[in-house]
Formats: sequence, C-alpha cells, structure tokens
Amino acid sequence: MRILITGANRGLGLALAKIGAERGHQILAGVRDGLRGEERLSQLEFSKSISIVPLDVTKEDSVEQAADSVKDQFGTIDVIINNAGILLERDKTIENLDIEQVQVSFDVNLFGPMRVVKHFLPLLILGDSSSIINISSEAGSIENAYSGDFAYAPSKTALNMFTEQLSKYAVGKNIQVYAVHPGWIRTDMGGEKAPGDPNETAKGIYDIIEKKRPINSKYVFINHEGSPMPI
Repeated sequence: MRILITGANRGLGLALAKIGAERGHQILAGVRDGLRGEERLSQLEFSKSISIVPLDVTKEDSVEQAADSVKDQFGTIDVIINNAGILLERDKTIENLDIEQVQVSFDVNLFGPMRVVKHFLPLLILGDSSSIINISSEAGSIENAYSGDFAYAPSKTALNMFTEQLSKYAVGKNIQVYAVHPGWIRTDMGGEKAPGDPNETAKGIYDIIEKKRPINSKYVFINHEGSPMPI
C-alpha cells in the first residue's frame, strides 16, 4: 500500500514510517522540514521505500502543493495517517491560559487533518480498500474529561467528532475511518517515563489498516489495539 504519514520525522510518525516500510508498504513521509526529515528517515533500514513529501499541515497551500506533487508522482494513495500533532500549555490553569496557543493547538491538531483530508481525499477515492487514520488521544474523551490540558484535550475531542463525521461521509466509498488513541508512549510528547513503545503502537495501527484486527465499536474512536474508546 502507498501510505501518507504527516509528522513522519519524529516520535510515533517516525515509528509508523519505520514499521510501514518494514512491512513492505511505500511510505510518503510528510514533513515540515524536508532536510531534517530526510536526515532521520534516511537512517531507517528500509529507507528506499520512503519518499519525503514537504508538507506543513498549518498551511493550506503547502498541503495543496503536496497533494498535487503526490498525484503527479504516484497517482493514488491507499492510506492517510494524520499523525502530526502538538501539545501546548500542558500545565496551565484556565486563568493563565494563552488563548493564542489554544488556537495553534486547534490549527495543528484539528484543522491540519481537515486540510490534509480535503486535498488528499480525491487520491484515496481512486484507490481500493483505503483508510484514514487520525491519531487522537484519550484526552479527547468527554466521558473521561479532567481538569487540565485546556488546549490539547478539546482539540482532540473536536478531531474525534470530525473523524465520526468523515466516517459517515465515506460510506459507500470503500474507506475505513478511525480516530486512534496510541496509548502513553515514549516520544517527545509522551516523555521518557511513558510505559508504551511507539513501535508496538505502530504495529497495532498497521494491523488495523491491513484489517488484521476485527473491530467491533459503535463509534470510530478506538485504541491502537482496535478496542473501543469512551467517547
């Protein structure tokens, strides 16, 4: 399969590029900084299966240009993994919250995936048995809401809603759509104390993409093992 991954040069994105290439997929690694992305991705064992795609999810012209470039070079894609994300204002109370940073959070975590789907969906529709995977978080669960992460959590709740809407829109288009909680994993965002391995999470996500895991969920918000997450 030909798979577009945003934020592919670090953390879970890098693990997704690595595992995907190891499984024989062709990876289109969307990175904001092409030189830095190429430096990290070229070190992977199956780097010849990875193509760098300059892509800044916060800029619509960048996303549009990336989609045009992919269409010209490859024609179609099979999977979009909206992985690029940001965690800001981590320890701020509502009284001290910088609203501009909240706007940045929504721009990356919600509007970014919306821009990517807007411009890459036509390439997916041309494919067969396609998938859209939006990397979400348990922080976006309304049922398990907590006092904190006033920028990050609502942006992921909104992403879950967008994913649910998108799944309805994709009915009849042969596209499976999921918002996936990756678990607490050892990345720059998750920190060194996190118990999870991003490579194991990536393997679970590919099992979902490759339809190796049966998924029985009323909603599209699931974890990387395919189990339902509380909305």
